[in-house]
Amino acid sequence: MKRALVTGAGGFIGSHLVAELVRKNYDVIAFLHYSSRSSFDNLDFFSKDILDKIHIVRGNIEDKTSIKKAINGVDTVFNLAALISIPYSYVAPESYVKTNILGTLNILQTCLEEQVSKVIHTSTSETYGTAIYTPIDEKHPLQGQSPYSASKIGADKIVESFFKSYDLPAAIIRPFNTYGPGQSARAIIPTIITQALTTTDKKIELGLLSPIRDLTYVEDTVNGFIKIAENDDTVGKVINIGAGVGISIGDLAKKIIGLIDPKIEISYDEERERPPKSEVMELTCDNTLARELLDWNPQYTIDAGLKKTIAFIKDNLSFYKPEKYSI
Repeated sequence: MKRALVTGAGGFIGSHLVAELVRKNYDVIAFLHYSSRSSFDNLDFFSKDILDKIHIVRGNIEDKTSIKKAINGVDTVFNLAALISIPYSYVAPESYVKTNILGTLNILQTCLEEQVSKVIHTSTSETYGTAIYTPIDEKHPLQGQSPYSASKIGADKIVESFFKSYDLPAAIIRPFNTYGPGQSARAIIPTIITQALTTTDKKIELGLLSPIRDLTYVEDTVNGFIKIAENDDTVGKVINIGAGVGISIGDLAKKIIGLIDPKIEISYDEERERPPKSEVMELTCDNTLARELLDWNPQYTIDAGLKKTIAFIKDNLSFYKPEKYSI
């Protein structure tokens, strides 16, 4: 049985990854940010049967001591711990450097010391910035258009340097926009769904509608993580994981509204718009490398994924606060 550590295990993608690793008979350590509450964050959405098979460890990737204890004896490390909200990165940029860059450095140094067999580091399509060409392959230039994306570029480059300088067996997964059950309201799809389900005046509020995003259902993204971990040829590589189909925020909102209540209208909210030079206008994935190297193919269409996401949010609406703009 392979022993895997997942940092950021209580987050949206991290929790789904933990559950799938358990199903695949991994011995899983879930590294959660310390909290005095008894909550396991998104892991609480999973069954007791899964939770009973997980080793929960509390800590912080900014603290090397807690990381060292968690990594000891681990074969594979999936690093998903990060600050991810783009709007909040405008408010607290230093926090993003500490967590996303220095936290990643702590993990890499510890993995090197503990002789971990494989490290899978989580990047983001935001590192590409507004597309210079589409679809975006792994050779596309990186552009730091927000403190968040700049911090993730820094983290990616630290990973690259550890592979080239110390032969650390690391790979970088670069997911495009992942969505699905358990995603927080700071993301666009839960924002649209929660407003549409609770509106009393048949209106929802959004920012700019023209940006284009490539949406991947969370189970497909998790499948990409595991395929990268289990393939020796991924070491030293950056691999895009995305459906390969772009859709504008406006068209996405219309699609979701059509599934909930076609009479709902979209209104503009200036607070929800990014600074003009920071907005990333188009992200559409070239997933050729993932298809050829990993035999990875998305299994969910956007309609199928949205229906599952809407159903989840309906059942868990009390976890959301659609009347407030979340950053």
